[in-house]
Amino acid sequence: MKQPATKPDPLMKSETRDGMSIDWDVPIEMDDGLLLRADVFRPVAEGKYPVIMTHGPYAKGLSFQQGFKSMWDRMVAAHPDVPAGSSNKYQNWEVVDPEKWVPEGYVCIRVDSRGAGRSPGYMDVWSPRETRDFHDCIEWAAAQPWSNGKVGLNGISYYAMNEWQVASLQPPHLAAICVWEGAADFYRDVYRHGGIVNMMPLRWYPRQVVSVQHGVGERGAKSLVTGDLVAGPETLSDEELARNRGDLERDVLSHPLDDDYYKARSPVWDKVTVPLLSANNWGGQGLHPRGNCEGYLRAGSKQKWLECHGLAHWPHFYTDYGRLLQKRFFDFFLKGEKNGWDKQPPVQLQVRHPGEKFVERHENEWPLARTQWTKFFLEPGGRGLQREAPAAETSIAYETTGDGVTFYTPPLEQPLEIIGPVACKLFLSSATNDADVFVVLRVFDPDGKEVTFQGALDPRTPIGQGWLRASHRKLDPKLTKPYRPYHAHDEVQPLKPGEIYELDIEIWPTCIVVPRGYRVALTVRGKDYEFGGPPIVIPHAFYTFSGVGPFFHTHPQDRPAAIFETANTLHFGAARRPYLLLPIIPPK
Repeated sequence: MKQPATKPDPLMKSETRDGMSIDWDVPIEMDDGLLLRADVFRPVAEGKYPVIMTHGPYAKGLSFQQGFKSMWDRMVAAHPDVPAGSSNKYQNWEVVDPEKWVPEGYVCIRVDSRGAGRSPGYMDVWSPRETRDFHDCIEWAAAQPWSNGKVGLNGISYYAMNEWQVASLQPPHLAAICVWEGAADFYRDVYRHGGIVNMMPLRWYPRQVVSVQHGVGERGAKSLVTGDLVAGPETLSDEELARNRGDLERDVLSHPLDDDYYKARSPVWDKVTVPLLSANNWGGQGLHPRGNCEGYLRAGSKQKWLECHGLAHWPHFYTDYGRLLQKRFFDFFLKGEKNGWDKQPPVQLQVRHPGEKFVERHENEWPLARTQWTKFFLEPGGRGLQREAPAAETSIAYETTGDGVTFYTPPLEQPLEIIGPVACKLFLSSATNDADVFVVLRVFDPDGKEVTFQGALDPRTPIGQGWLRASHRKLDPKLTKPYRPYHAHDEVQPLKPGEIYELDIEIWPTCIVVPRGYRVALTVRGKDYEFGGPPIVIPHAFYTFSGVGPFFHTHPQDRPAAIFETANTLHFGAARRPYLLLPIIPPK
């Protein structure tokens, strides 16, 4: 029986240009009948090729240079290998450049997630519905005539974070994932640091996601390559757009504990079994490094690698260093090339030194087996960090609206290498029924000037940060380790004003070789860290840079002044010996 002719899709277009076969706005049908839209970049020669895929809300038609011009300009000026060898017409925010992957025998697919860009539907970021869509896109790609049946995922930030999620669903044709600077735990890493609301996603959502929601249409940008509306083709009213998306701020504020809302958006670690490369940025304090290290440790994958680097958030995803590392990984698992990747040591570190200097080193495990977990006790009289615990009964009060209290080691007699997770124990009382504690790991040079680093976003980032709401002090005994407290966040335990409580605070993984003559310091504060000096203003950024980038904790509903703008007191004595636990790495 003759099959009826398939009606051509009115939006899909195909062309050959710049050495690639490109299909624009390819429809991918979901299990509920909704059509998502994808751009597919393929080698011109017929054949079956492995797939590199991303799926997310940033609008596949919006070029990096168009949507984030200042960031693109700064990156290519500092790293000329990023634009080299490409026309850069197809560069998009936080996804691979097809002009550098397609000639190497890969199909690159970019999917606009439900409700974003060219894909209609209800937008609900990182939701179970979005993850299910991602699963179905992977399986669709594997079944296409130009596919060899193996799909790899490779993207940065959002496009990395949802790799953890979809890997938990175990799509049959998902062959490998490269999670480049990708948070994992949506309570602890993303929305609530230590139980405190993180403002970054609440500001990010309207500026970078809602701005390219499907239906913005004529009010939004047009693709510099195709001329199509990047958030179209239809143009909807503000009321229609609002009905078609989740209210992220409302959701986060209405879920103060680690409940099913966050768990549904976080990976199930024993179900993440696919080969993986987890790439962490030392300077990503506030969003990514914790998830990359936790993911490497907790994923059920038998074949997994951890890479740790520095610099800003984007460069190494695009530089030759990062791209060639990614390619070796995918060549091995998606093409079956015997390129020695199976001999790659499990951990590759770019060990950080002051002055943005990095020395590559390979290790066999994380945390490093030879770590000397060393307690530096807080000494109240001289504001010191010392190896011996003082026994004097005393206390130090500080205003939570001020700079807090800083404790210093003596000038180092030898260089000190710190690599790994960090922990802090405090004994604290509050004038109210709660307290937010911000702890900052810092380095000072012999002249007393603080040494900061280029963070993922902020150019003056300290070497480590941790946060804890004291009423969330309850620990999960199964997951807590001496060097990595793990808070349950499943109940609120209010404080009694003036009563002393023991607090264990997680400081996210870090790396620094502190030179001889420098000092390590710990600051305990009641608000976000601030670098001494005027804030830095960078064009097109939606915040000023004062040391923490966009990772502020200032939501008035979450932190009412009557409770959190008050005085806290640190306590010391024979039964109360607060300390900083550092991962000291001895020379080999």
